[in-house]
Amino acid sequence: MILVTGSAGFIGHALVNVLAAAGEEVVGIDNLNDYYDPRLKWARLAEAGIDQAAVEADGEAISKRFPNYRFRRLALEDKAGMEKLFNDFSFTRVCNLAAQAGVRYSLTNPQAYVESNVTGFVNILENCKANKIDHLVYASSSSVYGLNDKVPFAETDPVEQPASLYAATKRSNELMAHTYSHLYNLPTTGLRFFTVYGPWGRPDMAYSLFSDAILSGRPIKVFNHGKMSRDFTYVDDIVEGVRRVLLNPRPAQTGVPNRIYNIGNGKPVSLLGFIETMEKHLEIVAEKEYLGMQPGDVEKTFADTTALEQDYNYRAATDLDKGIGAFVDWYRSYYKV
Repeated sequence: MILVTGSAGFIGHALVNVLAAAGEEVVGIDNLNDYYDPRLKWARLAEAGIDQAAVEADGEAISKRFPNYRFRRLALEDKAGMEKLFNDFSFTRVCNLAAQAGVRYSLTNPQAYVESNVTGFVNILENCKANKIDHLVYASSSSVYGLNDKVPFAETDPVEQPASLYAATKRSNELMAHTYSHLYNLPTTGLRFFTVYGPWGRPDMAYSLFSDAILSGRPIKVFNHGKMSRDFTYVDDIVEGVRRVLLNPRPAQTGVPNRIYNIGNGKPVSLLGFIETMEKHLEIVAEKEYLGMQPGDVEKTFADTTALEQDYNYRAATDLDKGIGAFVDWYRSYYKV
């Protein structure tokens, strides 16, 4: 049985659908907070067969679409609730995707990041240790590379200069996971995600903000005057990589059973090039407001995915044009624009 935390989130929702469709027994949890519109989170759950009324009445529900998927409303920082969850189910694998996300939000709401990303992750580790979980896979982030100038980013690069509290909490997860692997022989794998996009994406991400502004006739905000690039990775590619790491045997390793991988497209795109692709699929030329660099942002991300290719035969397969096309189709359908 597999536990997926953050299962009402963007990536968690997509992963649960893939795992449950393949016949895996899955339990998903999410706190359904209001960091962004909870209606989108409920809509993701509904798409996976989870009834909102049942969750609000009982705190959990079994999917009407996948009878092998059960959802429970629960926050990682709820120590007693997490202990009960692990006592109620016999998990063999855990995929921790729940976290307080967003770089800019961490500038004004730091405590939310400590509670979810630090305290919550300790609760995950403690329960994995106590229940002798076979494998913990958890979401890290390309943001841990911070102010590094060298590209592409490799797992062996220094990660001691985080540019935001969000990045610092993700790096702390990596360090804590290593510690538990060392002390308790708990197999852990961290995946450093690089700018994930696609259908059901978060409304606070640039591609959603751009779509909203362009379709509403408002100017889009182009930070650092467009002199930025990102390793945009389509959500289905991310989910396939997570699935392979979670379900397949871990590569042979001596010493501490702890690994970290980059998971990205390996093909950075300029911000202006990304906007051009969005304009093409929206069939509207955006009015642009050029601004300076935002605190906590970095100029570029670029994943070296050699290690994941070697160990799991994984490589992202979706090009930007196809991915943005799929996102725009979903966006127009969901928001009816």
